[in-house]
Amino acid sequence: MKNAVIYIHGKGGNASESEHYKPLFPDHDVICLDFKTFTPWETCEEIRVSVENLKAEYDSIILIANSIGAFFSMNARIDSLIEKAYFISPIVDMEKLITDMISWANVTEDELKSRGMISTSFGEDLSWEYLCYVRDHQIQWDCPTAILYGSHDNLTSYDTIKAFAEKHQADLTIMENGEHWFHTKEQMKFLDDWINSNVRRKDYDTDNT
Repeated sequence: MKNAVIYIHGKGGNASESEHYKPLFPDHDVICLDFKTFTPWETCEEIRVSVENLKAEYDSIILIANSIGAFFSMNARIDSLIEKAYFISPIVDMEKLITDMISWANVTEDELKSRGMISTSFGEDLSWEYLCYVRDHQIQWDCPTAILYGSHDNLTSYDTIKAFAEKHQADLTIMENGEHWFHTKEQMKFLDDWINSNVRRKDYDTDNT
């Protein structure tokens, strides 16, 4: 049986991040999708095609997605092609994040609509086309999912992540004082322990079926 893990990084991430997960999944081929597009309508196609190609080669696929990579993955509608998803600091409500950023930039939706694109002081470009796309393509997700969330995540509120987890029956683990970007030694150990506990739980469930 051939098994694969596909890793989809967040904004500013890269393929080398997938190396971290190889020791955690020794019986899987760990593959990173280093996507080249950054609009959801393009990236969803890129992810969908990649996973479909992997599905033709592998019996089982696990998804690990980080931050906006989780949003892109859900938007790609690949839930029927994967066995389980591990989401790390996922963006689960892109519309809310965009409207929050509009507020942070001290502009209005009408201004964004009239200008089309607005650059912000915090480094993000706001796009009316992007916001409209998100509103027209609501997330649909039906796959066993485990979520790792830091209590100090500055992009997604606890209420937002909790509501998503409850709606999609996802297992939610919270690291107290964790950040959106898991990168310190302590945070990465917490992440590794979280994955290992999920893997052990799956093995136990399989042994007892």
